Amino acid sequence: MSTSTPALTRGLTLLFALASGTIIGNIYYSQPLLATIADTFGYTPAQLGFLVTLTQLGYAVGLVLIVPLGDVLNRRTLIVSLLMLTTLALVAVALSPTFTLFAGASLLLGVTSCVAQLQVPFAASLATDQERGRVVGTVMSGLLLGILLARTVSGTIAHFAGWRMVYWVAAGMIVLLTLCLAKALPQDRREHTHWRYPELLRSLLTLLRQHPTIGLRSWYGALGYASFSVFWTGLTFLLTAAPYHFSEAKIGAFGLAGAAGALAAGSAGRLADRGHAQRASGLFSAAILLSFVFIYLGAYSLTALLIGVLLLDVGVQGLHISNQSVIYALAPDARSRITTIYLTCYFIGGAAGSSAASFAYHYEGWLGVCVAGGLFSGVLLGSWLIAQLMQRQKKLKAMGFAE
Repeated sequence: MSTSTPALTRGLTLLFALASGTIIGNIYYSQPLLATIADTFGYTPAQLGFLVTLTQLGYAVGLVLIVPLGDVLNRRTLIVSLLMLTTLALVAVALSPTFTLFAGASLLLGVTSCVAQLQVPFAASLATDQERGRVVGTVMSGLLLGILLARTVSGTIAHFAGWRMVYWVAAGMIVLLTLCLAKALPQDRREHTHWRYPELLRSLLTLLRQHPTIGLRSWYGALGYASFSVFWTGLTFLLTAAPYHFSEAKIGAFGLAGAAGALAAGSAGRLADRGHAQRASGLFSAAILLSFVFIYLGAYSLTALLIGVLLLDVGVQGLHISNQSVIYALAPDARSRITTIYLTCYFIGGAAGSSAASFAYHYEGWLGVCVAGGLFSGVLLGSWLIAQLMQRQKKLKAMGFAE
């Protein structure tokens, strides 16, 4: 446990949000650049669809093996050290002469970028119970904006200076961020702990047994992010082909529409603070499913596509914030390990969505992408409805027993 920690100021909360968004963007820069990167190394864009999956799987590895250490080590030291490794990975990506080295560096970048997920539980630990939902919502909004705006930033830079410059600029941003965090973050000194690393990892299963809600919310998150990844991976294939023929900069600009959705979804944390997380989760799940109706029409109408993007991102980001607000209240001393469980499932879902998008587009084009997204989001909404029915039945049984 931490000894004494300073109050969480508004400025420190915003720094957490900025840091999370800047770091997480590293694993999404490649999405609007698939066609350009593929051309550099002699592949087709569809063949490189797995690149997003590879980076996300690397991120999942970091979540499992590194993030749990946030419950027992000085998080300030851990964050700064990982950011140094992230900088090296970005430089390696920018310099890679072959696709094999590019893929390896991208995998390493995914692993080290898990440092973004040390920020959220750190901020939650510094917040009071009354403001935790709002703080998590603010930091997550920053993280989610980073995911979405990464596409806009990388597309714009690549349009004017090539895709390698994207990673050089990212490396410079991480260096500046490392300096700011090294100065601003509290030392987070811990009392003596008897945890050994294997025991720390085994405790993840203990947490799941003790708190089934973590598993349920992880399932929701995985399905929501699978839906999200289906769309954003498949979007590059749609917009580079007829009738759009968009450049990297135009494809990346779609992140701006998603950013508006992320900002709107920031209110999810406040809803959780007021006790409405369950109802909000159902509404956000329904928004994700509905979005794919408009996304399908996006093959013929840019306006419909933009509406679909907005609905999808409001739903996915709102659900994500609701999930984390709920699970962080369950075990205050285990928030980094809770983050590991939840986000490992979350990004495995994202990797599944990216793979499904490449497979579906190869066989059925844009219709296949939309069907895949609809299936993921349909299972999500169905799971929420079943959970609500089971919860209601338990309440009725309890009332009957009381009588």
